[in-house]
Amino acid sequence: MTKAELKTKATKGSVEKFLGELEPDRRKDCETLVRLLSRVTKAPPKMWGKSIVGFGDHHMKYESGRELDWFVAGFSPRKKDLTLYLVGRPPLDGDLGKRLGKHSTGKGCLYIQRLADVDLRVLEEIARQSARNLEEQSR
Repeated sequence: MTKAELKTKATKGSVEKFLGELEPDRRKDCETLVRLLSRVTKAPPKMWGKSIVGFGDHHMKYESGRELDWFVAGFSPRKKDLTLYLVGRPPLDGDLGKRLGKHSTGKGCLYIQRLADVDLRVLEEIARQSARNLEEQSR
């Protein structure tokens, strides 16, 4: 059982202060994500590192024996996109992805330029599926 040492860890940083330093349109989108992901995970937001807002706690253990503590869902307002970290990896190559709206994906991430580009009900459905997947994987 090897517990990985992560560079990005939960901190005591203020989510409100972090969001307050964003430009107004980006801050509004992030405040919407805070409400959505808090509702989905039933967990309050907390800072992970200097620029990620995470929700919930999840202990991960890989087949290799590597272990780490991470969040259930999170986001970071990057320069170009809002990066959503949906650890339960919901499938976005089918109907959900088509219904979501303008987005792209990367390894474990969903990239959205602004929330106006997507259907928030579908985004919440995707976040819920991710949380369910993670819960099932933990059993």
